[in-house]
Amino acid sequence: MFEESVRKYPNNTFLLEKTGKQFEPTTYAQTQKQVYRIGAGLQALGVQKGDTMALLSEGRNMWVMGELGMFYAGAVNVPLSIKLEESNDLLFRLLHGDVKYVMVSGTQLGKIRAIKDKLTLVEKVIVFDAQQTYEEKEMSLDELLQMGDDFLSSHTEEEFLKVAKSIQNDDYATITYTSGTTADPKGVVLTHRNYTANVEQALTLVNIDQTWRTLIILPLDHCFAHVVGFYIMMSVGATAATTQVGRTPLETLRNIPQNIKEVRPHFILSVPALAKTFKKNIEQAIRAKGPTVERLFNWGMKVRQMYYGDSNLDFKGFRYFLKPLVWFFDKIIFSKVRENFGGELRFFIGGGALLDKDLQKFYVGVGMPMFQGYGLSEATPVISSNGPELYRFGSSGKLVKPIELKICDSEGKELPVGEMGEIVVKGENVMAGYWKNPESTAETVRNGYLYTGDLGYMSEEGLLYVKGRFKSLLISSDGEKYSPEGIEEALVEKSVYIDQVMLYNNQSNYTTAVLVPNRDQLLRTLKAQGLDLSAEEGRKAALEILDAEVGKFKKGGEFEGMFPERWLPSCFAVLAEPFTEQNHMINSTMKMVRGKIEKAYAARIDYMYTTEGKKLLNPQNLDALK
Repeated sequence: MFEESVRKYPNNTFLLEKTGKQFEPTTYAQTQKQVYRIGAGLQALGVQKGDTMALLSEGRNMWVMGELGMFYAGAVNVPLSIKLEESNDLLFRLLHGDVKYVMVSGTQLGKIRAIKDKLTLVEKVIVFDAQQTYEEKEMSLDELLQMGDDFLSSHTEEEFLKVAKSIQNDDYATITYTSGTTADPKGVVLTHRNYTANVEQALTLVNIDQTWRTLIILPLDHCFAHVVGFYIMMSVGATAATTQVGRTPLETLRNIPQNIKEVRPHFILSVPALAKTFKKNIEQAIRAKGPTVERLFNWGMKVRQMYYGDSNLDFKGFRYFLKPLVWFFDKIIFSKVRENFGGELRFFIGGGALLDKDLQKFYVGVGMPMFQGYGLSEATPVISSNGPELYRFGSSGKLVKPIELKICDSEGKELPVGEMGEIVVKGENVMAGYWKNPESTAETVRNGYLYTGDLGYMSEEGLLYVKGRFKSLLISSDGEKYSPEGIEEALVEKSVYIDQVMLYNNQSNYTTAVLVPNRDQLLRTLKAQGLDLSAEEGRKAALEILDAEVGKFKKGGEFEGMFPERWLPSCFAVLAEPFTEQNHMINSTMKMVRGKIEKAYAARIDYMYTTEGKKLLNPQNLDALK
């Protein structure tokens, strides 16, 4: 695929990277030259076909070139997140992945050095950025490139390409470790054909051509960023920019708004957390311009949301008469908002957690729709998506082609259209299996079908709706099963006082929840009442506020009927600390690791099923707010 794109688009810009004052382009032909040097250097180093290598770096040109270089040596890449801590997660992946060679950026080198004594299989560590001193087994990228130059000058191109040409569809390309929501991470083995198949499939949903640009703001080890961020772009001769790397992860994050203006992307891959940050920034900027602009913005937002509706499948009817107003508000306000996103952004696309419908409506109002997709690493990852040609908010859109999808009950029996069950797919994008884990492979892939563990249904319109985790269903005492995710998301989305919440019910008479409050919001409200959390009176008032927020979903509340009342928490345990990646209660895709939360707060959960613990103002809730 890469060779074909180099032939077709040699002078097109493939990569954009900013290390100095501006983004510098690298063409397809220039990328190929550098990739050959890396691949030849690896062959000279002794890398054999099938050897596993690891790549630990921030998103940058060398990430993409490094992986492509590995493939020219026949190696398998184990892409690693820079968020991993060396003491456990990183070490586990390097050991479990049988990694022999490591490519690492200068900023991440310390993590490898900290555990190098335990990495007995590792033969060489190739460092992207120049170091003052190199420790045992370490070498600079320049040294590898020089080895590559020497190899290419003493071998014909045909001899160098022999390994690359020997690679077949079923040969392994990557081992991507999922940050599982239950047990140890599993290594998802993806083949070369998995990747090319998913690129072909995804392009049936969105028409992208060589004129398009994207700025990759998600980590490149993320399967979604991997395929949609640069392999799709590569296949059509388009341009992929990477976020400017800062001295710290926070600085890199702060570079995103400026980088968007500079790159002027046509689409951006997003996740709900980023979407919420962008929304907050837009609203703050509007408020700063004064009440008149804010009123116009809100009015324009209502008009545009009404005009566009929830789907472009619906008949507009009387809404056509709003078109002049839509144009007017776009001209005076929304086009200016879009300038902050480069002015050419056609849409955002997200795949991880479910996107809130209100969030999608906000972005359609601004004129930069945010489309929901669905996929998972085990499917390389794209299974379905909304897009400019067809969208319905609340759905995960149309299926890629070709793919086979069925909805099954817990016995594996196929269910009719409209009925909810486990999402099961079959196609060339389904993984080869889990690395060194035949039990999990046999459980997840059966007769070529991937059992995703996700809950959903197909609508009459042919759209997929994903409703949460099939395997994280809660079970009430009468055996009724229900998904907690939608309720959890609604509680967080609709309440400024609730930051995180996880529901629990394991065959009990009522549902409970562990809840992380937004202390700042509580303090602001309490201050207006002359109270704070240092006194018991203030803590009791705070608990009453939280209880009222949950109560909004119950009979007589603002959101009554949104969910069956029996599924809502009858009581909750307030927690003193949030769920984070550091305490392993959130994984790298920002999803709660339910098993770890349940284990950590087992005593609090059990307490809620006692007479005292069910009371709102119990001692443990009051203590947690101190």
